[in-house]
Amino acid sequence: MDRFFAIVNPAAGGGRSAKLAGPALASLREKGLRIDVIASTGKGHAVQLAREAYDQGYRRFLAVGGDGTAHEILNGVFAGRKPVGRIALGFLPLGTGNSFLRDFSKDGAEASMRALLEDRKRSIDLIRLTHSGGEVYSFNLLSIGFTADVAALTNRMFKPLGHLGYLLGVFVRVVQLRRRSFALRCDQDQEWNERRSLFLTFNNSKYTGGTMLIAPHADPADGHIEFVQWGPIGRLGLLRMLPRLYDGTHIEHALASHRAVRHVEFKFGSPLDVMIDGEVATLDCCSLDILPAAVDVYI
Repeated sequence: MDRFFAIVNPAAGGGRSAKLAGPALASLREKGLRIDVIASTGKGHAVQLAREAYDQGYRRFLAVGGDGTAHEILNGVFAGRKPVGRIALGFLPLGTGNSFLRDFSKDGAEASMRALLEDRKRSIDLIRLTHSGGEVYSFNLLSIGFTADVAALTNRMFKPLGHLGYLLGVFVRVVQLRRRSFALRCDQDQEWNERRSLFLTFNNSKYTGGTMLIAPHADPADGHIEFVQWGPIGRLGLLRMLPRLYDGTHIEHALASHRAVRHVEFKFGSPLDVMIDGEVATLDCCSLDILPAAVDVYI
């Protein structure tokens, strides 16, 4: 089917998506794209809509909202389904963060529109998290520790404030700082890594929180997960380092490390909060894997 199936999240961007989606989609239609449109009504609804659309034969999808909308579409198509036919995903980035597109362009909205009109696609990898209840797919990143704690608080209390809300979440979690051991091992490692950490992130792309360059060496098409680990830094040290999260130089800190991996095993012992593409879920994590060139994106 050559038509696009567009899923609009009207709540994205604090309601901005509801106002701008109509004109943006109308512009694409006027320029020749054939688009069927439906709006999601709440968290998780886009998963169901994407799953049904895939079963009906759609293979071109359009995420109208933020990274969370794209995340739900991908999970609607991939989660619990093997094998998956080739799909392509486009973006009308009307959400709060829109972190993923920053890997490709500083002007994600215009770049996305041009790519859709020019039928310009590229293949990207996906990360698959296997947990005790199933699997979750990520196109941006997964993280645990401080970063997940910040996301959980921001989503619960400060999300309508946009980037300012994210900063408020950061500073509250600095005050409540916890440094914990997260047991894991990567690829052919024989020993479990159990050192205390501020956070761990497993990245397919470079940015999170809109503009935080959390994994400057990540490449969404290299067939690897960029694993960033930051050790047990204290509050004052973290406050001094926070600005460096925005230019990527935080990984030069003595307590930071990064490596490219393909497989990760976890031994956490209990469920914990995981931030996945900007959303937070409490999961009993088992393993991570990379799925090279799993999906095409318009960018």
